[in-house]
Amino acid sequence: MRILLVGAGGVGSAMVKIAARRKFYEHIVVADSKQSRAAEAVARVDDPRFSAIRLDAADQAQVEEALRVHRCDVLFNAVDPRFTMPLFRAALNAGAHYLDMAMSLSRPHPREPYRKTGVKLGDEQFALDGQWRDRGRLALVGMGVEPGLADVFARYAADHLFGRVDEIGVRDGSNLVVDGYDFAPTFSIWTTIEECLNPPVIWENGDWHTTEPFSEPEIFHFPEGIGPVECVNVEHEEVLLVPRWIDVGRVTFKYGLGEEFIAVLKTLHKLGLDSAEKVRVGGVEVSPRDLVAARLPDPATLGERMRGKTCAGTWVKGLGKDGTPREVYLYHVVDNAWSMAEYGAQAVVWQTAVHPVVALELLAHGVWRGEGVLGPEAFDAVPFLTLLEEYGSPCGMREEHRLLAA
Repeated sequence: MRILLVGAGGVGSAMVKIAARRKFYEHIVVADSKQSRAAEAVARVDDPRFSAIRLDAADQAQVEEALRVHRCDVLFNAVDPRFTMPLFRAALNAGAHYLDMAMSLSRPHPREPYRKTGVKLGDEQFALDGQWRDRGRLALVGMGVEPGLADVFARYAADHLFGRVDEIGVRDGSNLVVDGYDFAPTFSIWTTIEECLNPPVIWENGDWHTTEPFSEPEIFHFPEGIGPVECVNVEHEEVLLVPRWIDVGRVTFKYGLGEEFIAVLKTLHKLGLDSAEKVRVGGVEVSPRDLVAARLPDPATLGERMRGKTCAGTWVKGLGKDGTPREVYLYHVVDNAWSMAEYGAQAVVWQTAVHPVVALELLAHGVWRGEGVLGPEAFDAVPFLTLLEEYGSPCGMREEHRLLAA
């Protein structure tokens, strides 16, 4: 397997460190709009199986040429979702397989954005499913941690723990603290703004509908010492992926943002600073969202200042195999102290990066295989969870007796 990794930011750089310990591929070409950043990611591992190039992710023709010149049979998209479609189409045209962690962008309903869906996350990609099938190639979409591992958990629960699944709720929370900053997001602020201020999507009664941002707040108790965190509805790919492969009554995604973070996002929205459309300032054009991102610290550089743990997980409710009510929370926790000591990568970006590497290894060995545009739910969850444990990062499961008794 020869892989073109597009994006050498926090997640891409962490992916390089993780993959350097594995043997399932022949070569990985690390590409970034700044060749110095790609070269730096490669230099950190000092491994001849890696090389670095400069590449504009928005230039589809340039990406296609890179795939052909470097004889790559897989494109791994590790840049933010505004570049998803050029990369997706480039892989299709070049005859390569494709993997991403964030799907094509949504567009709210023009008249009723908080009730009806418009263009949903991933709609543009699923529209090309037939072309991928015709060419015998796989586009594995939403294969990070959330979406990604959360979807694997949903598949595992449906296959092995439940006779009937009534509700699947992805819940993400942490107790991470960044010392020395009044406000420092631990993940891409560009992507965070996109998903948090768009209308959240909910699957219910056989269809998708939207609600207002930050709706339905609830306190969820996260494991391994993280504790209670208030979570709210946020737009996310799992809600669009899970119902395509799993028979379930309701699917939600809720994120533990905290009051301060929500207040900042609401202020950005009121001032128009969340916009991705460029505006002219003096003699230059810049999008307000890019300016906000430029003024905040790079999340990949915050590891030394971070303390605490992050948790991604899937809460499943229904009837167990014996026909009695059951609720479980399947989860994956990463301690920042561990990820920094073991990989030199902060917890959030490492947790996002490890799961696509595991998926690529399963694809390389033919354990996972398929054609068309598929989500993680389309594959057997057991090999993934087994291999993830081999990577040194096992998952957990908690029976939600507290909730059942309430």
